[in-house]
Amino acid sequence: GFRYYVVGSCEFNSSKLNDIEFTLSYYYNKLEYIRFSSSVGKYVGYTEHGIKNAERWNNGPEVISRRAEKERYCFRNVGNDVEAALTKS
Repeated sequence: GFRYYVVGSCEFNSSKLNDIEFTLSYYYNKLEYIRFSSSVGKYVGYTEHGIKNAERWNNGPEVISRRAEKERYCFRNVGNDVEAALTKS
């Protein structure tokens, strides 16, 4: 069978919003074919199919909603992640 999955992540070194990067990666059969990165601000394709989707998604409403994910998802949860990391160290 085929496997399709999406992985979203927030990477940060501090609780400042400028230091946080949100990435959303799309995989098909263990191969990443497209990624959104908040530091780039758009989708980037890595395969022929991913490049076509990136061009289409960057010109549509998808990219606008993804740009807000850093504030909506990452910044909201950074306090919880920092607290959890500090209690384990």
